[in-house]
Amino acid sequence: MLRKIFQPIILIFFISLCSFTFFQFEKNQVLQDMLMSVLNQAHYHPLKVDDEFSEKAFNLYIKRLDVSKKFLMQQDVDALSKYKKNIDDEINNGSFEFYKLSADLISKRIKEKENWSKEILSAPFDYSVDEEYETDGEKAKFASTEQELKNEWRKMLKYQTVARLDEMLTGQEKAKEKKDTVFVEKTFDSLEVDARRKTLKANTDWFKRLNKLTTKDRFSTYINTITGMYDPHTEYFAPKEKKKFDQSMSGQFEGIGARLQSKDGILKVSEIIVGSPSFKQGDLKAGDEIHKVAQGVNEPVDITNMDMDDAIDLIKGKKGTEVRLTVKKPDGSFKVIPIIRDVIEIDETYAKSAIINNKKKIGYIYLPMFYADFTRNGAHRSSADMKKEIEKLKAQGVEGIIVDLRDNGGGSLQEVVDMAGLFIMKGPVVQVKDKSGKVHVMEDRNSEVTWDGPLAVMVNHGSASASEILAAAIQDYKRGVIIGTQSFGKGTVQSFYNLDQYLLPQFDTIRPLGEVKITNQKFYRINGGATQLKGVVPDVVLPDPYAFIEVGEKELDYPMPWDEIMKAPYVEFSSINYPKVKKSSSDRVKASSAFKLIEMESKDLKAKKDDTKYNLNLEKFRAEQKQLRESYKKYDELKVNIKNFTAELPAYDQEVLKNDTVKMNREIKWTGNIQKDNYIFEASNIINDMK
Repeated sequence: MLRKIFQPIILIFFISLCSFTFFQFEKNQVLQDMLMSVLNQAHYHPLKVDDEFSEKAFNLYIKRLDVSKKFLMQQDVDALSKYKKNIDDEINNGSFEFYKLSADLISKRIKEKENWSKEILSAPFDYSVDEEYETDGEKAKFASTEQELKNEWRKMLKYQTVARLDEMLTGQEKAKEKKDTVFVEKTFDSLEVDARRKTLKANTDWFKRLNKLTTKDRFSTYINTITGMYDPHTEYFAPKEKKKFDQSMSGQFEGIGARLQSKDGILKVSEIIVGSPSFKQGDLKAGDEIHKVAQGVNEPVDITNMDMDDAIDLIKGKKGTEVRLTVKKPDGSFKVIPIIRDVIEIDETYAKSAIINNKKKIGYIYLPMFYADFTRNGAHRSSADMKKEIEKLKAQGVEGIIVDLRDNGGGSLQEVVDMAGLFIMKGPVVQVKDKSGKVHVMEDRNSEVTWDGPLAVMVNHGSASASEILAAAIQDYKRGVIIGTQSFGKGTVQSFYNLDQYLLPQFDTIRPLGEVKITNQKFYRINGGATQLKGVVPDVVLPDPYAFIEVGEKELDYPMPWDEIMKAPYVEFSSINYPKVKKSSSDRVKASSAFKLIEMESKDLKAKKDDTKYNLNLEKFRAEQKQLRESYKKYDELKVNIKNFTAELPAYDQEVLKNDTVKMNREIKWTGNIQKDNYIFEASNIINDMK
């Protein structure tokens, strides 16, 4: 099917490239031409690339090129503005004059500001001056003169230093108050020098990352400005980035299984993952420093002072290959450790469950994402894992189940359909509409129901895409109660298109081109409404710290609009008394001191978000920060265990983890946090009301 769709693209490419000799065309031009052809063929709503497109793309690119407005001046933007209506022409004729000029300009400006930061931080600031620094780049303007911009850099670096000084002075004051500790007080001058040194180190690391950006990286930013015009989720992925995406969505990667951290240019092992290749080999330990990396018998590469990401890339590798690490042990000795790489699973990305006790025994399942086997490497599937967790909970006689989708950003559409089928008999789960207007209803065709008891689904502003499909289906069927806050509002479907598969064989030398994720469908609830922009409004809406802060799809650049289609045929459940559930919850929330605090917190967060300026007079800055810390102390009540509310791991997990103390302690900490979560507590109360 896809081959037929993209035959015109191959033909276009053959014609357009015939005017070049094989060695004359640029890879960037091929990438851009290919990308535009695929977008026009596959995107749900292709755009007309004209002067209006150009102006919008220009503004978005400038915004992304210098978000903080700390590198470019207004005269730089003015110089680039002559291309404001030319981007469409450059796309059509395959030229990159605007991109090349902007890339050279930002690289030059970064070098200048790196020197500025060193110069500014070489001497103490005057901390007695009353002046303010604006931390919100959107509120700032491009400087009109170099002197004005340099002054903004001075204020930014002073703000960072003042914040560190406040932290050091506060820490010293607290240590001084403790009579049972040995305390050596440092002078202000000593602390000030240390604060500037730390600020310089942080900025040096930042500039190191900025200077590391290659022409490929910068071109990806430019290309993704063009894709961003279509919608927020259409995006180009260079080969390396696509690999990272697949790993994140499958919850696994290939490597040695050691958690690493970098400090002062040295890569240090912080933890060995139990069951991993490093764990099985046995010689690599937490606290070891990795100084060199060799691929099997090849010459080792010194990774001291190497960028952490680059060093980790050398250590990672395909399953079955050998990496040899030269490590420095805590006693100062060096040792070469050979490790055979394997598939490492990231447990934190998988579904997990707990037994909650609140009058009744209730099951709680946390699902961080709708993961699937994107790498085709035998990875976990979220629907299969969800079923396993339900079976664990059923074995312990739970009387209801809570599924927590808070901050779940989505994932596989098919996994949602399979997961919904665990709670309903056969029927539609989601409707998908393509660019031609054809609607496809995705159904659960398995009559088996894994859980038919009381069900609650938790969502918040971070619940997006696949999370919204599941929540909407449960809500439309009236199968369970949706609890929390309005969800994110992403109602579009994306597919990946590998650009290499459309290249003719004679252009193999420019492979790999990467892949593009394109919005090619929109999904709709079975009641006909889209979740796009509107999200899912819970049956029971709870107070939210971010109630007064605009978040979600509608706040992104160029989101697709909301619409609706025909309702799919389905039969609602009738076992839940929604008016009773809502009334009982409302009464509890009104009487809850915790939720009253959350409502207060939402007002404080809104006020703080709007007030983005900071006084750089050290005395006044510290007074403001002290006042903030004091005002936030009242929220400590939200961090304590809730009375008569406990959580523990299922018996099955306790048995499996009894010999893995590291993971067991991590899971015990997780269940401890459940006991402090007022939202989970209220969800368990709602489960109690449902039966």
